[in-house]
Amino acid sequence: MAARLPPISDTEMEVLKVLWDHGPGTVRAVDGHLRALGWRKAYTTVLTLLHRLQAKGYVASDTSDVAHVFRAAVSRDRLLRRRLRDLADELCDGAASPLLHALVEGRRFKSEDIERFRQLLDELEGSA
Repeated sequence: MAARLPPISDTEMEVLKVLWDHGPGTVRAVDGHLRALGWRKAYTTVLTLLHRLQAKGYVASDTSDVAHVFRAAVSRDRLLRRRLRDLADELCDGAASPLLHALVEGRRFKSEDIERFRQLLDELEGSA
């Protein structure tokens, strides 16, 4: 994801989340997952959204079969890192600390999460 990807709408993000959560699928499969979430949009709308995501570089498709199979071309983790970096740049002049404090303060974490945080901090401290 070296090149900057264009922004996507909330509706496009919902479609991308289906691909992340359920893996590659046909338009019919993606539409079915969205309907299970309460969507009541037309099948053709889902197709249009998948094509838009593909044009923007977020989704790729396998056209070797009659029914095209769409898959996420950008992982959730990579997009999350990119968006958090952009947010830190926009709101905190590139500093990650205020963003991290805002994300962590007042939240409850499992002991495994806290242990992973400690490991990351130790790794960062060791490399500094």
